[in-house]
Amino acid sequence: MYVQGYAAHTPTDPLAPFAFQRRTPRPDDVVIDILYCGVCHTDLHFARNHGGVTAYPVVPGHEIVGRVSHVGAQVTRFKAGDIVGVGCMVDSCGHCPACTLGLEQACHEGATFTYGFLDRRDGMRNYGGYSERIVAPDRFVLHVPDGLDPAAAAPLLCAGITTWSPLRQWKVGPGSKVGVVGLGGLGHMAIKLAKALGAEVTLFTRSADKAADARALGADHVVLSGHADQLAAVGGKFDVIIDTVPYVHDVNPFMATLGFEGVLVLVGYFGPLEPPVTAGPLLHGRRVLTGSFIGGIHETQQMLDFCGQHGIVSDIEMMAIQDINAAYDRMLKSDVKYRFVIDMASLGRPGAGHG
Repeated sequence: MYVQGYAAHTPTDPLAPFAFQRRTPRPDDVVIDILYCGVCHTDLHFARNHGGVTAYPVVPGHEIVGRVSHVGAQVTRFKAGDIVGVGCMVDSCGHCPACTLGLEQACHEGATFTYGFLDRRDGMRNYGGYSERIVAPDRFVLHVPDGLDPAAAAPLLCAGITTWSPLRQWKVGPGSKVGVVGLGGLGHMAIKLAKALGAEVTLFTRSADKAADARALGADHVVLSGHADQLAAVGGKFDVIIDTVPYVHDVNPFMATLGFEGVLVLVGYFGPLEPPVTAGPLLHGRRVLTGSFIGGIHETQQMLDFCGQHGIVSDIEMMAIQDINAAYDRMLKSDVKYRFVIDMASLGRPGAGHG
């Protein structure tokens, strides 16, 4: 089937309208009319080939919420009219140790991510959510709970699960002391989810003007990370720190704020750590420095269900698809609170936009 979308054709040209072909639905497929798609920093990095692996043209978008229009003959979990989500993955091998544990993102054969990858069955290149329609296997489609704003729920499919997974892995609950480093798309979700799990939540930020926003999101405390006295005052305090900063930064000051057997989880940065991590605090305090990458499908559904029970969604700014290039420019300046979401109805309105 041919669908309309927006694609990057080179690392430097603006994203532009693009017609492309989706596969013919298989018996286990769900066909989804896309209503909303969140805009993630990964979209920008992939569109601009920052990782050096992008194959063009690429249609980004992996925070997808839409309405089911058709299901294959083998599909029993969904029906036409259901509001559903598709996140960062659309397939995996299904039989390796990671997949059997429900951690498809770590598939030993390589997960098939939602855009820019080849379908493992027919070899077609897949395209993401900046488009009018998507086809995905039913086991990678998620129920969006009734009562959640579908537009504001879209970023839960990436920003939500990326922070939920380590919070659950490290057993955050009532009485836990959780630190969150950075207040952006990931950080604001980490605050909301940790608070709803019962934790005492502290934001680490270099910007004093983010304190009021952090408290409005649920943070109990704010520590200015550029102030040594404030860091010293919380030394040895935290059980878990979720570090959402997407660029190179010194993690040693945050390691010192962990308690005995405390854990610092990197979720936003994929490069080398500079300066090097000092090993002494790790050894003496049995502290853990680790990382976490999105999450599995089962835990993503658990996260969505939890958000449905607690009324948790992302703080968003709605936009038209025609404004995607301006949105990328604003993301680079951290000028969004806290996630852009594309109203895909705008795809059918040539010239639509909000300036």
